[in-house]
Amino acid sequence: MKILQIVPSISLIYGGPSQMVLGLAPALVKEGVEVTILTTDSNGDSGQIPLEVPLNRPIKQDGYEIVYFRCAPFRRYKFSLDLVKWLKRHAHEFDLAHIHALFSPISSAAAIICRQQKLPYILRPLGTLDPADLRKKKQLKQLYMAIIERQNLAGAAAIHFTSEQEAKISERFGVSTPDLVIPLGVKEQEVSKVKKGDIVHQQFNIPVDMPLLLFMSRIDPKKGLNLLIPALEKLLAVGCQFHFVLAGTNPQDPDYEQKIISQIKNSPLRSHTTITGFVTGELKASLLQAADLFVLPSYYENFGIAVAEAMLAGIPVVISDQVHICEQIRDSQSGWVGTTEVEALLDLLQAALGNPAERQRRGLNAHKYAYINFSWDAIAKQTIQAYQEILAN
Repeated sequence: MKILQIVPSISLIYGGPSQMVLGLAPALVKEGVEVTILTTDSNGDSGQIPLEVPLNRPIKQDGYEIVYFRCAPFRRYKFSLDLVKWLKRHAHEFDLAHIHALFSPISSAAAIICRQQKLPYILRPLGTLDPADLRKKKQLKQLYMAIIERQNLAGAAAIHFTSEQEAKISERFGVSTPDLVIPLGVKEQEVSKVKKGDIVHQQFNIPVDMPLLLFMSRIDPKKGLNLLIPALEKLLAVGCQFHFVLAGTNPQDPDYEQKIISQIKNSPLRSHTTITGFVTGELKASLLQAADLFVLPSYYENFGIAVAEAMLAGIPVVISDQVHICEQIRDSQSGWVGTTEVEALLDLLQAALGNPAERQRRGLNAHKYAYINFSWDAIAKQTIQAYQEILAN
């Protein structure tokens, strides 16, 4: 079976949704699938990903092929005319395409070409069919949907959602394309390379016995930082001891990122907070190992890959009920789940910080659940079964 994975970018700067294909591809290869990834060299505001290899031709990596294409003529929108041309020439060589993103010019063009070439394809919307997300740039998205994306959805073999809740609430625009619910995965080795706190406490001068609260995600209005910051300020006011680490960035909205940083620096939190910016590699792994609690009170989150990473590291999580794996968190007792309100979040944080034994118990539950349900091996098997059923039909 020869599968195309098509995604606008796999740069770390764009977070879990973009990186997902780099976890899935080697897991599929391990099960005997031939995988080729088509992507662009987009790397946020920093420009192109620095490459020491030729563009526009397959490169072998971990058993699969990856082809980078220069973003042109619209780098801001992660569009590549060369990718489109390549797909037109080579689509007939593959059995199925798995396209990641909606409302993205390159993904939209890829779906159109797949229909023209009669290549079955799956669309993964990355949360963009969530009503809350559709309200952003509403008129533009309605027009885009009417002209382009509705036909792409209708022509897809399936729409890939990463949670039952995402599938349940997503807008379909009258399209009856079948759902395919398969979660995202995380790699355990990425969060277990270093001993607990080896880097974090020394580098940031955080006392080892101080509870560490970690927010590690894109700094975006939907992530609920406008709830988290006042909740943490109230925690300080009632005498709770903790250190907060804000890890993340937002290359697409640097003004909002700066607003959040300024808000913290001008509040009582400033002496209780470390702001790291974007993290990866050993520092990211060390943060995940050092944290006592992971917090993500998002207003909407189609899956929550950062939550799954924290769970696999054995960190209990505090999330909102708008993070769509919240039911799994409740059922497995892997953390605390509440509403998107400051007082509700404050109550959860007080409960978690006030009971170290319960944090430890829920952290163990989190690790066990993530290891069983979010491993790439298990997800690859589900994905292959879905591919086979689509091709059989």
